[in-house]
Amino acid sequence: MPVYEIIVIVFLVAFIGSLFTGYPIAWLLGGLSLLVGAAALALNAFGVDTFLLTSWQKFGAIIDRIDAVMSNWVLVSLPMFVYMGLMLDRSGVAELMMTNFVKVFGRLRGGLAITVILIGIILAASTGIVGASVVLLATLSLPIMMQSRYSKELSAGVVAASGTLGILIPPSIMLVLMADQISVSVGDLFMGALIPGVMLGLMYIIYVILVGILTPSKVPPPPAAPPLTGKEIWAAILATVPTGGLILAVLGAIFFGIATPTEASGIGAFGATLLAAANRKLDLKVIRRVGIETTLTTCFIFGIFIGATIFAFVLRMLGGDELIADALKSLPFGPTGIVIFILFVAFVAGFFLDWLEIVLIILPLVAPVIKALGFDMVWFLVVLAVMLQTSFLTPPVGFSLFYLKGVVPKEITTRHIYVGIIPFVIIQLIAVLLCFLFPEIITWLPKKMYGS
Repeated sequence: MPVYEIIVIVFLVAFIGSLFTGYPIAWLLGGLSLLVGAAALALNAFGVDTFLLTSWQKFGAIIDRIDAVMSNWVLVSLPMFVYMGLMLDRSGVAELMMTNFVKVFGRLRGGLAITVILIGIILAASTGIVGASVVLLATLSLPIMMQSRYSKELSAGVVAASGTLGILIPPSIMLVLMADQISVSVGDLFMGALIPGVMLGLMYIIYVILVGILTPSKVPPPPAAPPLTGKEIWAAILATVPTGGLILAVLGAIFFGIATPTEASGIGAFGATLLAAANRKLDLKVIRRVGIETTLTTCFIFGIFIGATIFAFVLRMLGGDELIADALKSLPFGPTGIVIFILFVAFVAGFFLDWLEIVLIILPLVAPVIKALGFDMVWFLVVLAVMLQTSFLTPPVGFSLFYLKGVVPKEITTRHIYVGIIPFVIIQLIAVLLCFLFPEIITWLPKKMYGS
């Protein structure tokens, strides 16, 4: 084995080991990569083969790579989509929808849980910020569900799972980053993820209905209420109009070629501000808070982005991408087996890493192999996105679990949350299987719209 391959293996093992130190991953990615790169150059000075990393001039090309990342026009949409989600969180539209939806669906067994899922789908298509969605849904729904004697496990699982839909249903910042990393069309990815995202939400609803039928004790019957009136139905429809209009404006502008994703993100940010103003929720305090949270979230994303760029550059200069590609291609599984293996690795990695690290670290390493095997990249990226949904719900680093634990009523314990998310992780894996077995779930809409 060449020395540079040994360096790559040591590099990867050191990175995996450093994850358990608790240091911010952006610093680990960038700092460890610079140390390994400098050490490789020192070894090269003594005649050791270090593949392409043979001079400080080549090592200095990291600066050009970082500059290319920071000047990428597509990534300008990220802070806009983050701002859009946070401003909608403050606009009061979700509270209005919850109030009116409960009047309509609360008369059904499991209706409160179904309401949470439906609002989760709508929020996913309008905010895309998982933390904001989980906290908002939990704050609005859990006290009502506890009062109605819903199972604690089911209540926690429904809120956590519904809140994570924002990372899959467009406009999703995860899909924007995937498109940038692999150089595919953001519009194609948005189109490809739309049906799987909505399908996943409907699968959650079917699960709640089945729980109500098979184990009625977990979903008590609703209290007696007056007959549903047309006025209440109309009020529920009207409550979705502002958010629905914003969703159509953003996604419609992208899907029909009226605006680029970056331009559409500006439309979304402006529209969310107008909704907050219309609901009399817009003041200097809200603007300041949303501005600070948008800045912090964007800095967090780009900090990891820069660290991952340095990591990928050093790994590539040391021949790591070729080593990993050769290792994957040598697996005795065949092309389909290799894709399944990659998805399995992503699932396991989701127990310890956030989706952002997986997209920025693992995806660039495996994407060339997927392309070489002849798979449709839009299909693969959406399947991977559905799989990465699980990373929000799997302990110990399931971020939705942390968000939820911080706002749940005191009678809901960590155990209730962990038990409650298990069925929804299984449902997500079933969705991955369906998308894998029936690629048309993903590819049909992009082909219908764009012929690609």
